[in-house]
Amino acid sequence: MARMPGASWRPIPRNFTEGGQDSVRGVVVHIMAGTLVGSDSWFRNPDAQASAHFGTGKAGALYQWVDTADRAWAQAAGNRAWLSVENEGQGGDMLTDSQLQRNAEVLAWAHRTYGVPLQVASSVNGRGLGWHGMGGSAWGGHTSCPGSKIVAQLPEIVKRAKALAGVKPAPAPAPSPAGTYSVKDGDTLSSIGKTLGIKWETLADLNGLKAPYVIRKGQKLKTTKAAPKPSHAPFPGVAFFKLGKRHPLFTAMGKRLVAVGCGRYKVGPGDELGEADVESYEAFQRKLGYTGAAAKWPPGPASWAKLQVPKV
Repeated sequence: MARMPGASWRPIPRNFTEGGQDSVRGVVVHIMAGTLVGSDSWFRNPDAQASAHFGTGKAGALYQWVDTADRAWAQAAGNRAWLSVENEGQGGDMLTDSQLQRNAEVLAWAHRTYGVPLQVASSVNGRGLGWHGMGGSAWGGHTSCPGSKIVAQLPEIVKRAKALAGVKPAPAPAPSPAGTYSVKDGDTLSSIGKTLGIKWETLADLNGLKAPYVIRKGQKLKTTKAAPKPSHAPFPGVAFFKLGKRHPLFTAMGKRLVAVGCGRYKVGPGDELGEADVESYEAFQRKLGYTGAAAKWPPGPASWAKLQVPKV
């Protein structure tokens, strides 16, 4: 027999299997699509054929309906190996702060009582804190329960459970390279986002994370988008610049010279290298501060890099 201290014991007379809890892999989070009082009444109805071990109210009430030695009827094939917590609210809701804390208390108690690891479970074969929808059709097909917003809150429940269980955060790892973050024990996307001033949704998108947004200690998270690769044409060499030669790079060069205010073209620019290109490029080199022979044709790699001619 196992009853959780701090939970209001409200045993139901039916809709559970006495002595039927084979094992405890973890705790499964549900949404009631109703109220705590309504669920309390429904679980006592012979027609319900449903129950849960625990239930929370938005204001922080915590009920225990079924002893954890007994099997509640909350998630079909998942009943034999998982405890269940129903939460007051509707699909699309987020758990209140009080509900987060109550779920954390249940998880911390399950950790102390059954050795449930304080982590988000990624599948029905895992252990830790799960959610109803992860079981798919075998767990009743309720894939929208408890909803993506609550699934995103699971790491916060784990973090709070660790604090309740006295699990100390690991020492801070060595600084990560710029643009990345090394996940520490107890981190969540939400807490990392607050620290870095980034939305947790942005972090999830940058790192290709999907619900339940599981992150692991030591994991390197991208915090910025990768800088775009340079799209400028490399310097083609002095021999490339022969008057009368045709190449689309000359058109691109001429357009850049016009853009920086050094165009000396009456027509064009075009793809045939001509005297107007020479005059324009020399004007550009003078603009850069070159004088004498240094400002004369042909282009050099330093001035070419500053002109930033796009690739063609």
